[in-house]
Amino acid sequence: MKFLTLAAFLLACAAHAQTTPKAGPITVAQDGTGTYRTVQEAVDAVPNQSQQPVTIRIKPGTYREKLVVPTLKTHIRLVGESADNTVLTFNDHTGDAAGHNTYTSHSVLVQGNDFAAENLTFENNAGYTAGQAVALHVEADRCTFANCRMVGNQDVLFLATDHTRQYFKSCYIEGTTDFIFGASTAVFDHCTIKSKKNSFITAASTPAQQAFGFVFMDCTLMADTALAKKVYLGRPWRPNARVVYLRTEMGRHITPVGWENWKNPENEKTAYFAEYESAGPGANPAGRVGWSHQLTSKEAKQYTLKAIFAASEPWLPGR
Repeated sequence: MKFLTLAAFLLACAAHAQTTPKAGPITVAQDGTGTYRTVQEAVDAVPNQSQQPVTIRIKPGTYREKLVVPTLKTHIRLVGESADNTVLTFNDHTGDAAGHNTYTSHSVLVQGNDFAAENLTFENNAGYTAGQAVALHVEADRCTFANCRMVGNQDVLFLATDHTRQYFKSCYIEGTTDFIFGASTAVFDHCTIKSKKNSFITAASTPAQQAFGFVFMDCTLMADTALAKKVYLGRPWRPNARVVYLRTEMGRHITPVGWENWKNPENEKTAYFAEYESAGPGANPAGRVGWSHQLTSKEAKQYTLKAIFAASEPWLPGR
């Protein structure tokens, strides 16, 4: 039998303590009153491949971290006290000294499936003229966000991976250009979308074999009235982009034609852009581009959460 020296035993105990999550509820507080001082420390402490939700409660504060939720960290739930005072922020952007691009500029990157967030702000504060600067980059499947804010300028919310699903309930999203973009299937339910300049809200890259892209249900489109007076509902980042707005209140900043083909008429043959019962001064069915669609009530009924998310499995976010 091999016996450890006292020194070796103490070192082993210290190493075990550093890799074993602390018992009890997990809280994050910058002042040291929580389990951890940073959100990343708390995420790292969660057991890999958890099959049960693990809640991390984040006390008010501005957490300047480039946070990553890795693939093995599943079923994590981040909960703030209020989105107004619990902020996850960073300022990387394309063309900065570190050489970041759209795929690496994120403030928060979520790779672990079954992630959830509530009452948090995801921010990239690189600035209005910084170019592409992602606040929240999601690669994971079955993610839900409730009462959260995603704020920044260009390319704020990157839903990057095809055949993944995300659900946003009562969230606030603001930005300048293409600030909701990517290849996933995502539903925005009763969300507020604010444009901060004349540009485009969405830039979907939906793959051809994917039935749904971005679906906005009962949302409100608003604007910085001084800078955003001509805003498009979307343009296709990839040819088969799919974006649908259902019962959405649209401010007067939405341009009458509604949609743009990314200066490529061939995209008009493959992209699917549609609306149903748009309301407000920005709703203009007769003025929309001829290659977009106005859904019938029968067609609109097909847009249920169960159908969109192909929810034959237990995961089905509720309304």
